[in-house]
Amino acid sequence: MTTITTIDAVIKKLDEIISDARQTNSRQGYFAALYRRMTIAVQQGINENRFKDAARMEMLDVIFAKRYLDAYENYRNKLPVTSGWKTAFDACNNNNLTVLQHLILGVNTHINLDLSIAAAETAPGEKVLDMQYDYEQINDIIASLTGEVQDKLTKVWWPLRLLRNIANNKQDAVINFSITAARKAAWANAIALANETDGQKNNHIHTIDQTVTGLANGIINPGFFVNMLLKAVRFFENKDIGKNITLIS
Repeated sequence: MTTITTIDAVIKKLDEIISDARQTNSRQGYFAALYRRMTIAVQQGINENRFKDAARMEMLDVIFAKRYLDAYENYRNKLPVTSGWKTAFDACNNNNLTVLQHLILGVNTHINLDLSIAAAETAPGEKVLDMQYDYEQINDIIASLTGEVQDKLTKVWWPLRLLRNIANNKQDAVINFSITAARKAAWANAIALANETDGQKNNHIHTIDQTVTGLANGIINPGFFVNMLLKAVRFFENKDIGKNITLIS
């Protein structure tokens, strides 16, 4: 298990994962690079006093990050991981997926599964309700990154810039809604998990994990027509994995 107690330590560990992924041309670096950006944004929010309880938010961020970092280490060492993370990590060996699919796979598992568990662990019982305002502040922080991240992705896949111009950046709102909807579901699960017995909690986590895995499989195999569109995306994508990681970072 990863021994980490501060956001600075989380960022340092993410830097190590990203550096290793660049050297080994591992697609696992895609989500790590995106997650690093989000972690730094949350840290900045803490430093700017955007949260009512900064210490609690750092604790949440660390517990949240550790679930991903532990899954990453366990997977590398062939130890058990949740079904959702195994599906996302296994997909990194799939040459037929786009960079965006890899990013969404990581976000799907980390928000839909890990965030609710981390929130319940940070504030068990009725205490979880006191955290709602600060929890919702993160939605605004993540939303503020959307345009910046898409600018990075246009360097990975240049036609995206043209599509953004045609759509007048309306897809930003779609992405923000998708993340916000996932966080709302995670919050509902967090409230439930925070007030359940250990046995109930284990069953609930298993159910969430199975749902996350189903979503992941849909991201990997979205159907014939979407796959045809994604095939065109892959054709124009930069094929240099290490360079793509750098562009996302």
